[in-house]
Amino acid sequence: MPKLKTNRSAAKRFQVTGTGKVKRSHSNMRHILTKKSPKRKRQLRQSTTVNASYVGAIRRLAPYIF
Repeated sequence: MPKLKTNRSAAKRFQVTGTGKVKRSHSNMRHILTKKSPKRKRQLRQSTTVNASYVGAIRRLAPYIF
């Protein structure tokens, strides 16, 4: 079997936690921040886990981060 190529953009966007869940960061924090409330910006700073239905697609894109 040949080696699999990792999609580098996916590898930079996702991390795997110690329990095997996939962690991601929120979007909408790059620009146009003045109209967003402080609460919304504060919550967007936090990371979150990827929905289980997407984990298979991420595993195919970045097989070696697991």
